[in-house]
Amino acid sequence: MNDSRETAAAALHRRIAACTLCAAHLPLGPRPVTQFSPASRLLIIGQAPGTKVHASGVPWDDDSGDRLRGWLGIDREAMYDDARIAIVPMGFCYPGKLSGGDAPPRRECAPQWHGAVLGLLPEDRLTLLVGAYAQAHYLPHTRRLSMTERVRRFGEYGNIIALPHPAWRARLWMAKHPWFEADILPQLRAKVAALFGSGPVGDT
Repeated sequence: MNDSRETAAAALHRRIAACTLCAAHLPLGPRPVTQFSPASRLLIIGQAPGTKVHASGVPWDDDSGDRLRGWLGIDREAMYDDARIAIVPMGFCYPGKLSGGDAPPRRECAPQWHGAVLGLLPEDRLTLLVGAYAQAHYLPHTRRLSMTERVRRFGEYGNIIALPHPAWRARLWMAKHPWFEADILPQLRAKVAALFGSGPVGDT
């Protein structure tokens, strides 16, 4: 790995950790949660940390993360190996509550940081857009499609894959759309395994 890229990544991590751009709007204060290195060939772009992730500082450290790891066919060790996986949510900090659920990611975050982070990642990376916010940002030409239709079009966006958010509601969505588990997940797991040159690692 190029030492200059490693140095740049470390400096960027420090800048993100010190970010207070949205502090006035964050009910629990800033605590940016992200993971990346210049070697990360799988990029997961989700929504924003929930309260459990804010408390632990570990991305996807909740039930949603368990479900996502199951979808990908990986375990926690693989998930948190930044030499393999970058985790870059649309908002790095917990945004608070709104109408009974979590508020949307802060709009300031992605324009401020995503370009710098993605510029450090390998060009041949596989990107997973988890949920509607990431898909609206990175697949703007699909805005007229539903999230379900984006997910159904697996393979049509090159090295970008749209996935539903793996919150508890995903179980209801999957029950209505059995093709996701039957057809999409096997292809997704195969892509992830091929990316790392090995068979899938069972979820723990």
